[in-house]
Amino acid sequence: MEISDIVALGLWPLSKKTTTEKGISELEELGYNLFYIGKNADLYTCPGDEQKVLLVRSDRCSVFDIPLNLEIEGKGVSQTTISNSGAAFAREAGIRTAILSETMDKTLSIAPRCQLMELCKPLEAEIDGDVVQFEFIFRNYLTGSLFDAIQNGNDPYGLELTSDLSQWHKFETPIFTPTTKGIKDEPLNTAKVREVFPEIISSMEKLFKDFTKFAEDNGIVVVDTKFEIFINSKGEWVLGDEVLTPESSRFIAKEDFDAQNYISMDKQILRDFGKENNWKEKSKSLSAGEKLDVEVPDSIKNTILNGYSTIHERLSK
Repeated sequence: MEISDIVALGLWPLSKKTTTEKGISELEELGYNLFYIGKNADLYTCPGDEQKVLLVRSDRCSVFDIPLNLEIEGKGVSQTTISNSGAAFAREAGIRTAILSETMDKTLSIAPRCQLMELCKPLEAEIDGDVVQFEFIFRNYLTGSLFDAIQNGNDPYGLELTSDLSQWHKFETPIFTPTTKGIKDEPLNTAKVREVFPEIISSMEKLFKDFTKFAEDNGIVVVDTKFEIFINSKGEWVLGDEVLTPESSRFIAKEDFDAQNYISMDKQILRDFGKENNWKEKSKSLSAGEKLDVEVPDSIKNTILNGYSTIHERLSK
């Protein structure tokens, strides 16, 4: 399938700029053609007529939606392994995923970075007069932006949480805090989104609860996670390309959490380093397509890699 076919089917947003650059020769020779270069991964069309693409994770890094000139060797392979495990967990729970169970030829050197994906459209619906796309976020603990909001007397999701709740308060049952998906994620009223997608939300809620228990039994505390839902060519809803991974969730080693050492084993480590070094401010001077030049010590890189390694070891079934 060519990129022109994908666009014609309405399965590729025109806002995302495609590339004419050649991709990895090992893949191009087999008929996979590079068509999109993302911040952390690349997409290839696949030979044949099936509506699927090949996602190839790189070692590139980004935070706060800022592309960096930073690569962490081994990160792409680790992320792919964890992503495959998360997708398998969802499929075993009866949830369809955009990540296909079909795998690449293991003799290819690039295979550990690859995932075959079903081509899908983002889930959309009208909320308060606007057609929006969604991020479905579930939280086990009160922290981050939501804690800040209720401390300031705000109620962004209509949950009526009281300002006397402490940071890291554990909710008896996970709370659902949906947002729009876009340049800036805007909070949506929880009850209104539940009304529109009751079956999807209840399925995601159960998956989150089941995964939280599985993770905790294996030494990982799941603080929160984000699910993205897509619609496939049959009109079925499917779970998107980041399923229960450090890219979509906050994971903390149970021994750290119990010691009140709330350091996430994900790119939060890089975010915190970026905050300390004013990357957001520095990125304002970047031209379109330009990457921010950053220096990151090996100690930070190794902490990130060790976190991914721990997640994989503890959560792989």
